[in-house]
Amino acid sequence: MGTAEVAKRATAFGHIINIQGDEPLLDPHLIDKLVEKLRSNREVEIVTAAHPFENPADASSPNQVKVVVDLGGHALYFSRASIPFPRNLSGIRYLRHQGIYGFRRDTLLHFVKWKSTPLERAESLEQLRALENSVRVHVLVTAKGSPGVDTPEDANALEQKLARAKRRILS
Repeated sequence: MGTAEVAKRATAFGHIINIQGDEPLLDPHLIDKLVEKLRSNREVEIVTAAHPFENPADASSPNQVKVVVDLGGHALYFSRASIPFPRNLSGIRYLRHQGIYGFRRDTLLHFVKWKSTPLERAESLEQLRALENSVRVHVLVTAKGSPGVDTPEDANALEQKLARAKRRILS
């Protein structure tokens, strides 16, 4: 059952949090931060999260989704390409978008009824559908984030990391 199906049936809930499967190590406190943003600011219809890349070279990977935000913390654009373009390297901070969203229930129910949009299809990023339908997406920028699992190599690296952690705990 998809997130929107749950939202349709869960009429008692005004906020819906969607965590994508490629974020298995997401910090649970981030969920609380998204909920708090929705509760504290009624103008926020969708909220998500991003963090600076640890290695700026990773921003060139099409498997890593990037986001550029305005001075108010709203997404200007999401892309698989490196954005912004590094014409002048001073002060560029590449942000990796994390696969977590907080929706107002009504916004999510509208979102799933909208047809796929040109930018969404071009980038294969559904969050662009919200931007193309004039819905502002607030981005919580955190200092650090969890590693996404976007490729088989990422899955192998995560599996090895978890195995090392388990061995340390059992030692």
